[in-house]
Amino acid sequence: MSMEPSPAEKLEQVLKHSLHDHWRAFLIEGIVLVVLGAAAILVPPLATLAVAIFLGWIFLIGGVVGLVSTLSMRQAPGFWWSLLSALVALAAGLVLVAAPASGAVSLTLVAIAFFIIEGVATILFALDHRRALSGRWGWMMLSGIVDLFLAAIILLGLPGTAAWAIGLLVGINMVFGGTALIGMALHARRALD
Repeated sequence: MSMEPSPAEKLEQVLKHSLHDHWRAFLIEGIVLVVLGAAAILVPPLATLAVAIFLGWIFLIGGVVGLVSTLSMRQAPGFWWSLLSALVALAAGLVLVAAPASGAVSLTLVAIAFFIIEGVATILFALDHRRALSGRWGWMMLSGIVDLFLAAIILLGLPGTAAWAIGLLVGINMVFGGTALIGMALHARRALD
């Protein structure tokens, strides 16, 4: 009887070798993310404007591409909906590129809504785990409360928080993501040794 590795074990080995072979690239990416994230945390208004402008260009380019492709298929079903979608993306992109500060307010409102919904959902999730006698429900509950606390801080500080909230949140995310990549890279370097 052959002890041939399963497809899942083969895939795991391929991934380990790939991570090991490219650990330096992950390390460099992680360091770059930590540096950029720290810069965003140190100067959150600049990072907020950068995010608004970046999203503006994404919407603008997506709107132009959508408009061109929609107009080239006028007989296709859903033409008017596709046209409306392209025009909305184009308009959103123009607003974000032309007036990134006002776009930052809109993005901040979306972040507030996200934190409220995420916070309530996490608290309800924690309560379900508590009923099921799961040992970690307290941490989930705390996470949901922190989400609601963040939403309240940002909401109560409007319009001033719109200048820094998105940049700070993106910076924090980049620092944690970069740190995770650095940890993964350093582990992958030693994984096959």
